[in-house]
Amino acid sequence: MSLLKIDDLSVEVEGKNVLEGLNLDMQKGETHVLLGPNASGKSTLLSALLGFPKYNIKKGKIIYKDKDITNINIEERAKRGIAAVYQNPPAINITLKDLLDKISKRNVKIEGIESLMQRNVNIGFSGGERKFSEVIQVISMNPDLIILDELDAGLDVENLERLSLLVKEQLNDKTILLITHRGKALNYFRPDYAHVMIDGKITCSSRNWEKIWKLIEECGYEKCKTCKLSSSR
Repeated sequence: MSLLKIDDLSVEVEGKNVLEGLNLDMQKGETHVLLGPNASGKSTLLSALLGFPKYNIKKGKIIYKDKDITNINIEERAKRGIAAVYQNPPAINITLKDLLDKISKRNVKIEGIESLMQRNVNIGFSGGERKFSEVIQVISMNPDLIILDELDAGLDVENLERLSLLVKEQLNDKTILLITHRGKALNYFRPDYAHVMIDGKITCSSRNWEKIWKLIEECGYEKCKTCKLSSSR
């Protein structure tokens, strides 16, 4: 059963075409990784999926739980179970504890976060603390689709492992889209499918994420423009 289906999606930002003819099908419970260099369109896809207004969908549809959500707003998408861990989340003048009290749909019991709970969200937080705060918020919302934007950015190996395992343990039955250009989190998430985005298009998709990532490490993202690993379901 498809939880999320992107059908021939084209997105314009401030008059510039950024995404063109994207197709993606994510089944319930699957983990997908979207790889690509900076400025390839990954963050635009994230924003379009979440419903940010300046991302103008020129063509195509976003189908979620068999419903067309292409034109519904951010709040409604969140209510339907879509959430994201942002690479650069904003500061909010409310304690993490009070924020969780407002948004939580489940009890969150995570050791070692007591000091974060009493601080205003992302104000004076280190990079690692911001990531932990974002993940804690998403876990508490108990969404069905989680988008992780550059989860491995700014984290050392120890904190990346801890954060990745936290997501996998708390949200192990959810559908996850991991967006990254570094690939450091791949060994923790071991995705069912890997996709490569170059210049606003998905140029390669495969079940064999290890082979795709090995080629990227050896040859860089330029090799993905002529990828021969693409595989259909």
